[in-house]
Amino acid sequence: MTTREFVDAGLQLPLMEAFYTIQGEGKFTGHPAYFIRLGGCDVGCVWCDVKESWEAGKWPIVSIEEIVAGALAHPGRLVVITGGEPLMYNLDPLTKLLKEKGFTTNIETSGAHPFSGDFDWVCFSPKKFKKPHPSIYEQADELKVVIFHDSDFKFAEEHAQSVRSSCELRLQPEWSKADIFTPKLIDYVKSHPSWKVSLQTHKFMDIP
Repeated sequence: MTTREFVDAGLQLPLMEAFYTIQGEGKFTGHPAYFIRLGGCDVGCVWCDVKESWEAGKWPIVSIEEIVAGALAHPGRLVVITGGEPLMYNLDPLTKLLKEKGFTTNIETSGAHPFSGDFDWVCFSPKKFKKPHPSIYEQADELKVVIFHDSDFKFAEEHAQSVRSSCELRLQPEWSKADIFTPKLIDYVKSHPSWKVSLQTHKFMDIP
């Protein structure tokens, strides 16, 4: 098989970085977690803080066995697959191997591509820049909408209508505009109690 064929099959993936840290956002805030950040994204968020991840060709193609070996080098057994946009790739083989090794698997995704992989928790963070693929709505355990503009509250409610009733709803201020939107977000959640506030606690603690 060629490298392209291995990538298409999900047996090798462009790996931007992988690191052991503390999950700073959402349901698993405070948990030790091994992050697997895949290279490549075609969503193009203007406020993205990892724009260097967008170009997949910049990053080494790594076998899923090597990726999992990196995770096994640490004591925690929670893995978060992120990007970039991780659903650009077939994640079935990687998550299967992680599960076989005893990991809990989480994903953070914009949902812009067809869903793949076996995940214990799916954090769906839709973006205005590229419409989500319909397959994400039945999979989402957590809907996390970043508030960058006043119109994002309406955007959040529109997506909340399509996820499962058990899906947890969270609003998160975009970091560079946190001073502006955190007070608005607090007021919104107080008057719309189906939502919760999500904060990037790792940035407050200066954790990678």
